[in-house]
Amino acid sequence: MLVFLTGATGFIGSRIVPELLAAGHQVLGMARSDRGAAALAAAGVRVHRGTLEDPQSLRAGAEQADAVIHTAFDHDFTNFAANCAKDSRAIAALGSALRGSDRPLIITSGTGMGDPENGQPAIEAVFNLNHPNPRSASEVAGQALLEAGVNLRVMRLPQVHDRVRQGLISPYVEISREKGVAAYIGEGLNRYPAAHVADVARLYRLVLDHGQKGARYHAVAEEGLTVRAIAEVVGAGLGVPVASVSAEAAPAHFGWFAMFAGLDLPASGAWTQASLGWHPAGPGLIEDLGQMDYSRPAAS
Repeated sequence: MLVFLTGATGFIGSRIVPELLAAGHQVLGMARSDRGAAALAAAGVRVHRGTLEDPQSLRAGAEQADAVIHTAFDHDFTNFAANCAKDSRAIAALGSALRGSDRPLIITSGTGMGDPENGQPAIEAVFNLNHPNPRSASEVAGQALLEAGVNLRVMRLPQVHDRVRQGLISPYVEISREKGVAAYIGEGLNRYPAAHVADVARLYRLVLDHGQKGARYHAVAEEGLTVRAIAEVVGAGLGVPVASVSAEAAPAHFGWFAMFAGLDLPASGAWTQASLGWHPAGPGLIEDLGQMDYSRPAAS
C-alpha cells in the first residue's frame, strides 16, 4: 500500500517510516520544511508538503494514498486545548478524502480516553467523553468519521520514550531543572503508562496491516509508573532534591504542567497485545530516564 503518513519527520513518525518500508509498503510523508522534505527523500519516502494549519494540504495527501496514518500533532502544551481542536479539524480533513472507500485511517489519541473512572486501568473498550484531557476532541472527530463509514482505527498513546524524549516527562525534566527540585504532588502515587518508541512504531504498522475498523488500541508496555518514581530518577539525573508539593501549591510550582502533574493515568494494553500479537521489547521508562544525558535540555 501507499501510506500517507503525517508527522513523518517527528519522534514517532520517523520510526514508523522504516517499519512500513520493511513491510513492503510505500510511504508518502508529509513535510513542513525543506529540511524535513530532504530527510524524507533520503529515507526513500515520497514527499508531500503540508501542515496541520492547512486542512486542504492534508486532504490532498490522503487523496493519493491507500491508507493514512496520522501522527502529526502540535506539542506546544501551553496551548494544548487549542492544539487538540486543531487536531480534530485535521482528522476531519483527512477523513473527508476517504469517505466512500475502505481505505484505513489511523488517528492518534491518548490512553486517558479509556479511563473507566472506577480506579482500574484505562482499557481499549472504553471511550470516556468525561475525561478532562482535551485530547478527547481527536476521538470525537474520529467517531464522526466512523459513523460516516470511514475505516477508522484509533491508536492511544501513553508516555512514549527513548533516552532523549519521553512525552510529558521531557517538559517535567526542564521544570525540575529550572526549579531546582524534582517535585510530585502529595505522595506522588499517581501513575503514568509508558512504552518505548520502537515498540510503538511497530504497533502502528500492526494496526495498519491487521487492525479492525472502529477498534481502539493501547500502545502500553508499562501500565503505571508512579510519578514519585519518575521524580526520583529525574532528581538523581539532574542532581536536585526530590520533594512533595501540595495540590494547592502545584499551579504555582508547575505552571501549565499542573493540569497533568496530578493525573492518575494507569492504562492496560492487554487486549491490544493479545489481538495483534504485539509484544513490547524495548527498555522501560525508568531505564531510559536513568541513562539520559541530563547535561542537555530535554527534547520537546
